[in-house]
Amino acid sequence: MGENITLTAEDGVKIGAYVAKPAGAPRGGVVVIQEIFGVNHHIRAVADRYAAEGYLAVAPALYDRVQAGYESGYDQPDMQAGIATRAKTDHAKVMLDVKAAVAEAAKAGKVGVVGYCWGGTLAFAAAVHIPGVAAASGYYGAGVAAMCDHAPVAPTILHFGETDHSIPMADVDKVKAARPETPVYVYAAGHGFNCDERGAYDKAAADLARQRTYDFFAQHVG
Repeated sequence: MGENITLTAEDGVKIGAYVAKPAGAPRGGVVVIQEIFGVNHHIRAVADRYAAEGYLAVAPALYDRVQAGYESGYDQPDMQAGIATRAKTDHAKVMLDVKAAVAEAAKAGKVGVVGYCWGGTLAFAAAVHIPGVAAASGYYGAGVAAMCDHAPVAPTILHFGETDHSIPMADVDKVKAARPETPVYVYAAGHGFNCDERGAYDKAAADLARQRTYDFFAQHVG
């Protein structure tokens, strides 16, 4: 369903992106932001799923400035490599790349941003900082609590797992207190519950969070 394209950020740097197109006229665009594992099989499948819902889905390869074409699985060495690779990224430049993906998705109309893990934090940051974002849905973003004093300028929803060992519930409570206008959903699941290729996958939580995101994007994107 998808194809690989090249995006050009405002600073002239080119990165790759996976794009999945809907069968008919798009109802809008969705930017799918990766976990620390790159634009791997799972993230491409997520983009395909949004395309099946009628959106032009764009998944930017946010590691390309560090290591082009990076993707991995989920075992412990992959986890450590992903953490190390993410640490080499420059947040400001990553946001330029997300902005380029938003511009690409905007060819289809209004744009929603959905992100997972690192991408969950970036989805929130996109809703705060990137013009043209119509809505955002962030899944288990560990960095959201550190930036929750900044109000999103686009409608935003957030998803967390109550047994997520990487995100204390105290951080979730901080987000709830700081952003009462932002729905924060907590599921009986751990970190990574959306990914059906990981041991942490929780179908009930994944299905519910996905439907909430679909409904949210239907309201704000199209």
